[in-house]
Amino acid sequence: MDLRRLDLNLLVSLDALLAERNVTRAALRLHVSQPALSAQLARLRAIFDDQLLVPSAKGMLPTPRAEALAAPLHAALRELDGLIRTPTAFDPATAERTFTIVATDYGNFAVIVPVVCQLRREAPRVRIAVREYAPTRLREQLESGEADLFLGAPRITPESLRSRKVLDERFVVVQRKDHPRGKAPLDLDAYCSLEHVLVSPGDGGFTGFMDEMLEGMGRRRNVVLAVQQFLVVPKILTRSNLVSTLPERLAEAFADELDVFDLPVVMPSFTLAASWHPRRQDDPAHQWLRDTLVEASAKGSNAATPLQVARGGRR
Repeated sequence: MDLRRLDLNLLVSLDALLAERNVTRAALRLHVSQPALSAQLARLRAIFDDQLLVPSAKGMLPTPRAEALAAPLHAALRELDGLIRTPTAFDPATAERTFTIVATDYGNFAVIVPVVCQLRREAPRVRIAVREYAPTRLREQLESGEADLFLGAPRITPESLRSRKVLDERFVVVQRKDHPRGKAPLDLDAYCSLEHVLVSPGDGGFTGFMDEMLEGMGRRRNVVLAVQQFLVVPKILTRSNLVSTLPERLAEAFADELDVFDLPVVMPSFTLAASWHPRRQDDPAHQWLRDTLVEASAKGSNAATPLQVARGGRR
């Protein structure tokens, strides 16, 4: 038999005919007319070169070939139906699944930390594996399925990925308490003259987005240390006279140890996004994960105690 000649609908009709053994009842089941189904039965007899169903005093009886076809045909159609049916909704309360997320350390701090508590309440059997951000491997990890999602800034995210904003963040200037410069508001001259720690998650270089802005203004700051992780910066600042430009949420977490100031220039907000390979787009479990990350991050932000704003500085 040449499968290219076979219309899948004919197999669905044959399955109904073998179950009902009556053309009229099978036609009602399939929502087609009796003549249309009789024509399909004729086509099936020609394709299989067998009568399949023959009239009798007790209705239509299957031939030996039809009897042999009945069970495997029904099972194959059920399996095919399962393949093409819309995926069932993801139930976090009962689901057992592990998601792998690649994240910068700031992504861990701002998103993974608040999401953990929510997951334990709503999805006790869901596990999260966090992988370190490696720029050269990110695309491969998401394409291969090694990772489900990336948490990071859009500017370091491959353009081929789908993305969704998780949170917006603004930058502030941070220094240790009792810093020799005091707590005066920062102007641009003072900002550029200070010695800076720069966080560069990708290549660990000595220039970042802030430096690009300053260059456009004909200015330059004094970056003396470049690190790849945000979370090491607060400890460096408490033990030195260096300053750093950090996301405000991170600065708030260390407000007992550090003084926080507004930047002397208007700087666009920093967006942290969740990014994934397009093949994950319609996966109900993945959609739930993305929604949960956004929701938990918003709750974490609202729950944080905002810094009291003073003119020129923060505490």
